[in-house]
Amino acid sequence: MTNATDAPPSGPSTVQPPAPVWPIVGLVCLAQFMMVLDVSIVNVALPAMESDLRLGAEGLQWVVNGYILTFAGFLLLGGRAADLFGRRRTFVAGLAVFAIASLAGGLATTPELLIAARAIQGLGAAVVAPATLTILTTAIPAGPARARAIATWGAVGAAGGAAGSLAGGLLTDYLSWRWILLINAPIGVVAIVAALRLLAESRDVSTHGLDLTGAITVTVGLSALEFGVLQTPAYGWGSARTLIPMGVGVLALAAFVLVQARFARAPLMPLRIFRARSVSGALLVQFLLGAAGFAVWYFLSLYMQQVLRYSALQTGLAFLPHTLAIIVASKATPRLVGRIGLRPLLAVGALISAAGFAWQATITPESGLLTGIVLPGVLITGGMGLTSAPIAMAATAGVGPGEAGLVSGILNSSRQVGGSLGLAALTTLAAAHTGAPTSGYAMAFWVCAGVVTAGAAAVLALPNTSKERA
Repeated sequence: MTNATDAPPSGPSTVQPPAPVWPIVGLVCLAQFMMVLDVSIVNVALPAMESDLRLGAEGLQWVVNGYILTFAGFLLLGGRAADLFGRRRTFVAGLAVFAIASLAGGLATTPELLIAARAIQGLGAAVVAPATLTILTTAIPAGPARARAIATWGAVGAAGGAAGSLAGGLLTDYLSWRWILLINAPIGVVAIVAALRLLAESRDVSTHGLDLTGAITVTVGLSALEFGVLQTPAYGWGSARTLIPMGVGVLALAAFVLVQARFARAPLMPLRIFRARSVSGALLVQFLLGAAGFAVWYFLSLYMQQVLRYSALQTGLAFLPHTLAIIVASKATPRLVGRIGLRPLLAVGALISAAGFAWQATITPESGLLTGIVLPGVLITGGMGLTSAPIAMAATAGVGPGEAGLVSGILNSSRQVGGSLGLAALTTLAAAHTGAPTSGYAMAFWVCAGVVTAGAAAVLALPNTSKERA
């Protein structure tokens, strides 16, 4: 597939000179950080939101889940939009939606407005997140420079989840819960201006039009499946309020696959991309690691605030070593990939993370900060940091530049869906263990260790070629 510049060929003044690479990397990494950060940043602010807006238990749940639901549900569509309608145009549009929704959420005076704003935030994030990786892979030729750029992208994306608790604690304690949303508006404006100045427009000209039937079925399928999964902590896996939306989701996704295979003239997701082991293998690894990864912040946040009685700010500060471990490990990946290759690095990172989860599973009410939180957490997040960029490298290496946005959207969807399914299952499992105050957390961490070990084994599904060395 080929890329095309949308600028009209009317004269020399319309030709955009190539922008310096690292400002582009900084821009897309800032956007990725914002999108991931907003998954977790609201957690420590929920009590303040409840006090101010009287959200109630169900309302609090949907402040978090409204964002996750639309983020995961529209990721695939957002990834394809970047390829079809232009990467810069899609990136800027998504940033604008995200910034406006953040402003509306920060100014919300009723629970309904806040929840609606969070859902629209997720829609904007679903458009921006896949475009970030697409911009990197199409703007930077394959080689060491791209490997370093993707490593940086992976580092800030992973750090966004870890930094959410710290940023939320600081803003809530020293300003107001509203600033965890309001701060996105000026940052979004700066990012939009930078995008218009730095990015040249490009898109995939080999496919025309959007597969509307495919877009509707996959979005309904993912959204309904996510909705059902998010109901499980409150109603259980056997409830009709859980099974009905999950059933609708499965049927819609089955219809999507049928449409892509038999009826779509320009498929939203050409099924042939799954023939590439680099894509299908990377998606399997990402799903398994994502299923365990979301649990770290959730269960440790509960442990520190409910068992150790830490404040929101103290909890956020305790996560700082986790954030630093992700950044350091992610930044080391280009050199490590060049020395040992993608598959070995992915396996080593997953096994380090699994060892950290096993250590974390020994947690008790008497565990200290260093041995109970920091050291096992650094192993978990450091191992994850070693895997984030190599997964993206492996997945995007298996397709042409015209499908990079699609693969990025699928990869992000795999992480989000895996994380949501895993967190829901682990929350139900932890709630069933009502012995010691930390017995449920310990059981959840043991399961995470097993799932991540399975992710290390799934690395064997990736192709083992000399091309994997960056």
